[in-house]
Amino acid sequence: MPERPWQGVMAGLGRLLGRGTPPVAPTAPADARPGWQPAAARRRQALLALVLLATGGAATLLLASQPLDGAGPARVAQVLLFSLLFAWVTAGFVTALMGWRVLRRGDRHMLSYARVAHDAIAADARTALVMPICNEHVPTVFAGLAATAESLVAAGGARLVEVYLLSDSSDPALRAAELHAWATLRDRYAPTGLRVHYRWRLRRTRRKAGNVADFCRRWGRRHRYMVVLDADSVMSGEAVLGLVRLMEATPHAGIVQSAPVSCGLDTLHARAQQFAGRVTGRLFGAGMQYWQLGESHYWGHNAIIRIAPFMAHCGLAALPGRGGLAGSILSHDFVEAALMRRAGWSVWLVTDLPGSWEQQPPHLMAELQRDRRWCQGNLQNARLIAEPGLHPVHRAMFATGAMAYLSAPLWLAFVGVGVMLWLHGGLSLGSARQMLPAGLLGLWAGTLAMLLLPRALGVALVLHEGQAQRYGGRAALLASAVLEALLSALQAPLRMAAHTLFVLGALTGLPLAWKSPPRQADHLAWRDVARPLLPLSALAALALGAALQRDHGVALWLAPMALPLMLAWPITVWTGRSGPGRWLRRAGLLLTPEETAPPPVLVRAWAEAGVPQPQPAATLATARVLALRTAPR
Repeated sequence: MPERPWQGVMAGLGRLLGRGTPPVAPTAPADARPGWQPAAARRRQALLALVLLATGGAATLLLASQPLDGAGPARVAQVLLFSLLFAWVTAGFVTALMGWRVLRRGDRHMLSYARVAHDAIAADARTALVMPICNEHVPTVFAGLAATAESLVAAGGARLVEVYLLSDSSDPALRAAELHAWATLRDRYAPTGLRVHYRWRLRRTRRKAGNVADFCRRWGRRHRYMVVLDADSVMSGEAVLGLVRLMEATPHAGIVQSAPVSCGLDTLHARAQQFAGRVTGRLFGAGMQYWQLGESHYWGHNAIIRIAPFMAHCGLAALPGRGGLAGSILSHDFVEAALMRRAGWSVWLVTDLPGSWEQQPPHLMAELQRDRRWCQGNLQNARLIAEPGLHPVHRAMFATGAMAYLSAPLWLAFVGVGVMLWLHGGLSLGSARQMLPAGLLGLWAGTLAMLLLPRALGVALVLHEGQAQRYGGRAALLASAVLEALLSALQAPLRMAAHTLFVLGALTGLPLAWKSPPRQADHLAWRDVARPLLPLSALAALALGAALQRDHGVALWLAPMALPLMLAWPITVWTGRSGPGRWLRRAGLLLTPEETAPPPVLVRAWAEAGVPQPQPAATLATARVLALRTAPR
């Protein structure tokens, strides 16, 4: 896979001025569906216009309510920070609104599985199902892979697809366990014609991206497509073949990304995330599909890739320089999508393909461990914003990917500026001494509404579709949505503090430990969480105590952030355990369709892994109702 050196910001600016190296010549066939490109341009213009209008109005209202005074520089900083953060919130809200519209009315320009579900697949559409792993929990990983393989055989894909397990594991005991599990899996499916391969890499370079690149160099020319899985991925055979059908029907597509659903763990943290993804997350997925169309994201797993252009154009050279933002690219998937599009191939997100699943981290500490890598990778990618030849939408994705983590220190700075203004004696948003101007109350109410309305729209859509019973019923659905929102609000300050530290670590070049997240809901002990969280809790307590001594208005301004941080230790431990999650499931709360009516492939994966799946409360409630109806009177 050739690696084209990055040309950098100056070369990108030169291209904008008409000088420098020309972009890569397109190699994709003619687009058979060219109508999506003008539609995408109109939708992006509408998104940008709505964000700018809302942000301009909010900034004007803030200035009118808090005019520049003796604290002019601080006030300017406050308005600028608020405007940037308000624009970020507005972009997410408008994307969710677009997703709600798509899920209600459909979209004729989107790539849809429903249109190709019954298409025949040519015999030469050879496909590799690849799963890169590195020091993973072997029983859990192979349980999911075995269930996927069994479903693939049942769907008739045994002669079309070959499975490749690509190991980067460094632990000799784990490698021995992988070899034993692979031999068992290979022998089990050999009579069906499904071939299962195992490769261990002696030199582990460039992590997952290097693992997949090594597969392409060795075996890529044997296959037209590859479906990439993560170690926690499970896909039905119909979903795998559905991705192949989508590729066959879209010759100009280089990558087609499914929208995986989170499931499989029973800690309170994981179940809340699974519920949020099912009810609210799909609005954002459909909204991104609406304005991105053929210039979409690639998330690195549960997606299909056309191997020949991937090998020709998606080699990843290291970023030049030193420090945390140089070296091997960490968030390779976004960059590979951008390079594929630069070469003329479209990249699609498909949200109506069923049968694609992944796992959430079991607890907040594991989520933050994952976010540490994502933060550094997304900040790395921001260096490529001006790279010549990239499409504007992928430049915007690099910017928004970085903003997903930069927003944390910006929120912290906004809070700090508010404290400064209060201490200076100006009117503060946290004032406890005087009435807030109506304009400021409106701004905060509007911001809160944009954060909460996607949740409300998600619930409304479930009710509109008549799917409430799959979430435990109407009352349980509403109660679960409130519970998830409260839990998210309690965890938000810790995420903000952690992301701020991650940004500082990435910018200062602190070393990054690369470790796979846990695949099981292991017991989270108090001592495991004390060391990273107690210093943050102590700092929050000191800040709140100092504010109470100095001014109660400042304390009121800091309390929504400081109090959850002071409680971060017990909240993280409690939400990271299975007991509360299972209790809520028995109570019928935070249920998802994967719990009320699990698909056969998931049942098989959980059985292979030995994961207990208690009967959900919705089913138990139904049984009790039937018993009451049939009892003698």
